[in-house]
Amino acid sequence: MARILLPLAASLLFLTAVLAAPASGVSSSVGTPSADAAAPSETVPLASDNPNGILFLPDSNIVPQAVRGSLGANILGPQNIPIELQNADLLAPPTTDAGNVQNAKWPFALSHNRLQTGGWARQQNIDVMPIASSMAGVNMRLEAGAVRELHWHKTDEWAYMLSGSAQITAVNADGQNFIGNVRQGDLWYFPAGIPHSIQALNDTGDGTEFLLVFDNGAFSEDSTFLLTDWLAHVPKEVIAKNFQTSISAFDHIPAQQLYIFPTPPPDNQAVPTSPQGTIPNPFTFPLSQMKATPLSGGSVKIVDSTIFTAATAISATEITVEPGAMRELHWHPTQDEWTFYISGQGRVTLFASSGNARTFDYEAGDVGFVPASFGHFVENTGNTTLHFLEIFNSGRVQDISLSQWLALTPPDLVKAHLQISDETLSKFNKTKPIVVGPS
Repeated sequence: MARILLPLAASLLFLTAVLAAPASGVSSSVGTPSADAAAPSETVPLASDNPNGILFLPDSNIVPQAVRGSLGANILGPQNIPIELQNADLLAPPTTDAGNVQNAKWPFALSHNRLQTGGWARQQNIDVMPIASSMAGVNMRLEAGAVRELHWHKTDEWAYMLSGSAQITAVNADGQNFIGNVRQGDLWYFPAGIPHSIQALNDTGDGTEFLLVFDNGAFSEDSTFLLTDWLAHVPKEVIAKNFQTSISAFDHIPAQQLYIFPTPPPDNQAVPTSPQGTIPNPFTFPLSQMKATPLSGGSVKIVDSTIFTAATAISATEITVEPGAMRELHWHPTQDEWTFYISGQGRVTLFASSGNARTFDYEAGDVGFVPASFGHFVENTGNTTLHFLEIFNSGRVQDISLSQWLALTPPDLVKAHLQISDETLSKFNKTKPIVVGPS
């Protein structure tokens, strides 16, 4: 037995000595490895350098194909070329797209339009874009003098003036009233349940067009509470008793809702004076007069309840991005983002975690949606300024900048994740870039 154990013990001692000996090129003293220490071995493959730029634009003079590099093949069947040109990253997606993300694009041009004497209205809600569960939008047009009749909603209403001018009216539960005028680029806001009206002015002769956003994805513009609709369904005896007058005084009330109807533009008649006073926090905000903050690749205006105090449940940013620039990589911690594109062309990739990502292309008149915490960017892919609105279901605008987050995290920790150099890390910004210029 001893003859067996002695050689085994000698072998173990030799192995222990070899393992304890310092490796070549590495200091035997306690501390950090020297500069020539080998980098940690890769635990996963490196990200691909395959080009993933947009392949064509809506105005490209080509027949688009489902091909990116060596992937895909040409289309042999029938094509809807205009639709495919507008959605390059759906037809031939970047190789970084993966998994499943719900559709996050809806053009108002595909919405059914409700035509009325004096204007029209079309909407987007979860019926056409299910991912947008928390917000819905309406695009409305009123000819000069036309009225969106006196009404109210179960949801808050936020509005952006796209063109022309309008006069709005409202009365709150305390009997205080408000009348205000808004012009292109301005905002208004009505809390849920507040009765109000919208009438187009005649400053330019064209009336007005505007965007409405509601903080409920199931909202329907066809299901609002309308003055004429209500009274058409109340016995006239009750109406007369309520207003302490004769039944004949209401012989000419409409038998059904008006919704949008033509009238002469409002004149300079005196505003009714309420014994309770006027609404203390105005329901309008002159965003058109607010100076934009210039950025390296564009500009931004931020409007939330800190400056538009009436708007307690919806806030927004108005952003421009110059050609070649981009809205930085970021996410919104708890707020969903409902996006409206006013002009230009852009692309957005939504990162939904767990390896899921999808890219969408947008242009003027399109609606986008980004669920809370989804990482994303907005890249200008066109040759003109990209102009869009980010609208949030919160009284405050909040986002997390990827660049700022990593710049304010211990550098060794960031380098361990991304295997980048100190020089690269030094380019990360400790203040939010918001928009970054072309590289």
